[in-house]
Amino acid sequence: MRFATADLCDEYGEEVRVLETGLNSYGGVDSFYGEIVTMKLNEDNRGLVAMLRDEEGKGRVAVVDVDAKFCAVVGDNLMGFAAKNGWAGIVINGYVRDTQITKTIASGLFALGTCPRRSAKQAKSQRGITLNFGGISLREGEWIYADEDGVLVSPKKLK
Repeated sequence: MRFATADLCDEYGEEVRVLETGLNSYGGVDSFYGEIVTMKLNEDNRGLVAMLRDEEGKGRVAVVDVDAKFCAVVGDNLMGFAAKNGWAGIVINGYVRDTQITKTIASGLFALGTCPRRSAKQAKSQRGITLNFGGISLREGEWIYADEDGVLVSPKKLK
């Protein structure tokens, strides 16, 4: 499905929530959507690595909250796993690295920015929980739509 987040906002109005945090595109796909899978990280990205590497994405989108900590939780290896396993994309309240390579991988990647430092291995991740960032709540099973104009969330699949 081709879409524009601006058109979806016009058509669905208050039914959709717009992420109020400016995210940048670092993937090989600038426009993507899918059912949300949530993950909360405390810098340690091992849970995200296992999910992207070991699970079929089935067109879903990994939504990851790292509390905007200044370290990269996704780079070229994780993007390679995401593309290989059919994840539509990754949306991160945090940072990424290896962007010259991630921009060539056929999966979406939106993040706050870049950081060359990788994440520390500190604590376990939490999966399937409601995340709160960018002025909205993001729940597992909802739908997310991302393009160069922004990111929006809907309780149901649009179109």
